Amino acid sequence: MPYQHPRVRRLLPVMLGAVLTVAGIGVAQADATLDKIQQRHRLVVGVVLSGGPFGSIDPSTQAPKGMNVDLANDLGRQLSAEVELVPVLPANRVQFLQQGKVDLLIANMEWTPERGQILGFVPTPFYRVGGTAAVAKDSKISRWEDLKGQPVCTSQGSSYVKPLAELGADIKAFKSSSESLLALRGNNCVAAVHDATLINPLLADSAEWANYRAITPELNPAPSVIWTRRGETDTQARLDTIVKAWHRSGWLIQAEQRNHISPASPALLELQKQFQSAGA
Repeated sequence: MPYQHPRVRRLLPVMLGAVLTVAGIGVAQADATLDKIQQRHRLVVGVVLSGGPFGSIDPSTQAPKGMNVDLANDLGRQLSAEVELVPVLPANRVQFLQQGKVDLLIANMEWTPERGQILGFVPTPFYRVGGTAAVAKDSKISRWEDLKGQPVCTSQGSSYVKPLAELGADIKAFKSSSESLLALRGNNCVAAVHDATLINPLLADSAEWANYRAITPELNPAPSVIWTRRGETDTQARLDTIVKAWHRSGWLIQAEQRNHISPASPALLELQKQFQSAGA
């Protein structure tokens, strides 16, 4: 069973296959973002491109690629808008959205109660992911509890900072996951904690990571959602119809396969079944 702190289990009722129903917490109001997107025929999306199957730079073409890039491009297609991708980091992605530098975030940022209080989001999750830790194969660390009192690398603004602190880890937060992973390889920490969708493919496919392994089960798995500013209920409602259609048609499962995400997410299969049954 995925590892979750007791407090997080109480705070996170939104689990596998569930639909978030509290998007746009606060006063419902019309928003101008959707109108602006349609008037200028341009959608500006913040994405993390620091590596992994959800977002990276193709070394041969220097073009962004990954599942989050595919999601952004399909949103643009369905909104009849040109897509402008803006690279963001965990340390600045919330500010980019709040300051209006991007219209949306599809940026490796799972739903948490704290984030749900400061930002708006599309109600239906498009994925579900938790964290894992990369550690040296000869490390004595085998459980999350073993990180107590140990230096642990992660990203600034990561949703894993709080549970790691509750575990008693000595957190070293970096601007990006790539810096965090370099710090691990430089023996500046005993573990690097990031989304399992970043760590697992890296350890499985990269020769330079052959001497590292992952800690399981996943830490605090949570729904992945598209983020908006608070009160943007029009935008959230329009995008929610698109996300539901992605689930019904199996488009998200195909996108996962295109981006070589393995193992396949059980969440996508359950969400597809849910929305096909609902017919909505």
